[in-house]
Amino acid sequence: MQTQSVITCPVCHHASAETMPTDACQFFYDCKGCGTRLKPTSGDCCVFCSYGSVPCPPIQQNGKCC
Repeated sequence: MQTQSVITCPVCHHASAETMPTDACQFFYDCKGCGTRLKPTSGDCCVFCSYGSVPCPPIQQNGKCC
């Protein structure tokens, strides 16, 4: 299981490597480039599934969200 993901802001395209929580989904992320608060897109359980290079650990392990 991968716990590192590069999250890319859809507004300013700033990319940042982040450590994902292994036991929960992360619903909000504040972009370190422009400050935009990211939320999951429709159909995704967390910001890593929407904007990250790797889906969140619960999806990687079970194929479903917490």
